[in-house]
Parts: sequence; structure tokens; C-alpha cells
Amino acid sequence: MIQRRPLLLGTLAAPFVINEARAADTVKVAIFEAASTLPYFVALARGFFTEAGIAPQGFALANHPLIVQALVAGDAEACTNLVTLEGANINVRRPNTVLYFGLNGQNARHQMEQFVVRANSTATRLADLRGARILSAPGPANMAAARGVLAAVGLQDGRDYTLVEQPMGMHIGAMQSGQFDAAYTLEPVATIGERAGAMKRLEAGVIATYLLGRPDAQAYAGGPGFSGRFLDSRRDVANRFAQAWARAIEAIRTDPTTRQVLTSNLNTPADLAAVMPLQAFTMIRDFTPQDRADLQKFVDIGVQMGVVRSAIDVGTFIRPL
Repeated sequence: MIQRRPLLLGTLAAPFVINEARAADTVKVAIFEAASTLPYFVALARGFFTEAGIAPQGFALANHPLIVQALVAGDAEACTNLVTLEGANINVRRPNTVLYFGLNGQNARHQMEQFVVRANSTATRLADLRGARILSAPGPANMAAARGVLAAVGLQDGRDYTLVEQPMGMHIGAMQSGQFDAAYTLEPVATIGERAGAMKRLEAGVIATYLLGRPDAQAYAGGPGFSGRFLDSRRDVANRFAQAWARAIEAIRTDPTTRQVLTSNLNTPADLAAVMPLQAFTMIRDFTPQDRADLQKFVDIGVQMGVVRSAIDVGTFIRPL
């Protein structure tokens, strides 16, 4: 049984949604709470879903395997930011389980994944993490990415460091307590923790730099998608949901006030929300050949790391809606 945690915004918006629900199409949406959910919350707050005749029923899940489980079971019809390697792996095992209509690019400019260290650490580069106790963002894909990046600088799990999976909500406290020396964490935790004095950034955009081999590569490590069953049976609803999402992306690019939803939905202090780095939110329909090549290379690396069971063409699980 999947444990759902209703979102506050959904609760506050309930009266409005009830009035609209008679005409709107409901969509069950699994959410992993991170900065990469920004387009979802912007589409809600700006009324883009409502104008598209969509009434999302969002619920938060603690990690990506639970999101995959929800999509397989039919408890979720859409997801806001499923890790790509998790999506690729389930599509190898069960084709058509999740189909991405957008992906979020990450690199040193569009920061998401990163290594941080305690505020008083003397480490200045990843190789300095030899002997460190490191916590990681949850899920097999995040753990594998952390190990892959550290392997690229000559460090091996168990021999040169220890790596322990921790829920995102525990990262700042665990670093403050001194339980860990470093963390492989995500935004907005890194920015909040740095501002709180619990940690400092060692290096961001590590997947692009160390796994894809180009600092300016786009590491498409996660994004929004639909279950194949939902897309096949309710194509019109899916199209309208995706159009609302695209409007949210455009609003994020042109209107800095959209960042305010990070404060109301992800507990990000308002002054941090205004300046924190964001991913390159991209619709699949806007993908370039280089984008697709970066995605294929990332998934191929996932196969080499054992996170994805076998090789898969990324074209089988992306859709230009």
C-alpha cells in the first residue's frame, strides 16, 4: 500500500477544485518534492491546469521507486519529476510504463545534483572526499550517480568512502549534527543548507562533467511523464495537461515571480527562492539532436552502472506532446 501525503496546496484549493471538478478532468499526479516540481506548482498557481480543464490530484511520495510503483499500480497517472534512469529501467522490464513529455536538464549552470561538505571542511575538490562518510539523495539512480561520479575521480565505495541513502528532509540536519562529512544532495536542499551554515557547495553539475564528459552537457536526469496506460486511454486529457505544463515553463523563463511557489510549496525562504539555481525545464517537443544524444548517453551509462537492466532506445519512452 502506497503511503500518500496530501499536499497543502491541494487542501487549500479544495473548494475551488470541487466547483470546477464537474467540468474538469481529474489526473492523479505523483510528486517528489524538489525544485524540479516548479512547473507543476506554477501551472497550479497560475491557473494553467484549470484553463486547460484539468483538475490535478497531487500527492507526494518519498522516493522514485514509490512513484514507479504508483504508475504501475494505477495509483498515479502522471508524475512531476521521475528520475530518468528509474523510468528507463521500468520501461525495459515493462514497456510503456512511463512516457516522458518533458525532461529537466542539469549541469553546472542549471544546478540540481551536487556534492556538498560540512561548512568547516577543508575539502576543495571531489578527490578530497577520500575517507568521508557521505549521505545520498534517495533511490537507486541517485546512489548510482553518486558512485559513478566519485569513481570518475578515483574513489571507490567501501574502500575510499561510505555512502548512505537518506530522505531529502534529513540532509541538512544530518550535516549539522556531524553524522556525515559530505552529501550528494539536490536543490533546494543544497541552497537552504548552505544559507543555514550547515554545508557548503563542493561541486554542482557533476553528472554532466564527470559522466557525460562535457560541463555544458545537459544531464536529463528527471522529468514529468504519464503512464502509458493513461496516455493511450486519455490522450486528449494528457495533451491538455502537457500544454498547461509548457505554459508554466514559459512563465518560469519570463517571469521571476513564478519562483514564489517554491516558498509556498517547498518551504524555501523567499529570499532564497528568488536567487536559487533552476534546472533547464524542457518539453520533449523542443528537444534538439544534441539533447537526445545527451539523454541516450546518460541512459547508456545507467546500463553500465547496473541501474537499468539492459540497453534501451530513449525514443521508446519520450513523447513530443
